[in-house]
Amino acid sequence: MPAPDSPEKSHDSAADGPLFDERLYVPWWWWLAAAVVTGVVGHEIELSAHNSPWGLLGYAGTAVLCVAVLLSMSRTRIRVDHDRLLHADRARLPRSVIARAASVPATAKSAALGRQLDPAAYLVHRAWVKTMVLIVLDDPDDPTPYWLVSTRRPAQLLAALGVEDAAAQPPATG
Repeated sequence: MPAPDSPEKSHDSAADGPLFDERLYVPWWWWLAAAVVTGVVGHEIELSAHNSPWGLLGYAGTAVLCVAVLLSMSRTRIRVDHDRLLHADRARLPRSVIARAASVPATAKSAALGRQLDPAAYLVHRAWVKTMVLIVLDDPDDPTPYWLVSTRRPAQLLAALGVEDAAAQPPATG
């Protein structure tokens, strides 16, 4: 057995994990709303079943449906691995094709997704996440000009990619 100090067996568990990892869960209060929807819809189904024992299945069915929808909406994951490969949901983006990037604050999100949006841009947008990052690409083989990715921690995501935040830099005077 090698000594604990030996380089071939000394593994730091934090070094084995990704540089950045975030799951875009729905807000906690959506679960409360789902409970209310379950109660109202389940009650309506029970009433339409004329108070038969089968009417109680409406509560269970509605609860299962609400849980499935909320879990499905919370599946989106943003991750940067040690090769600086960005995993945004199912898409992958290597660091080598990133020209520059900037955080998009909540106040600028509607503009970035509105009239300023290029139709060829790649979006990983979740409405309940207020901030995003804009990643401009420099890849002649890809017609996508940039990515807009929802994240609650834009500074940490850009740091994991090894890209300076263009929005945090002071404007150049000239």
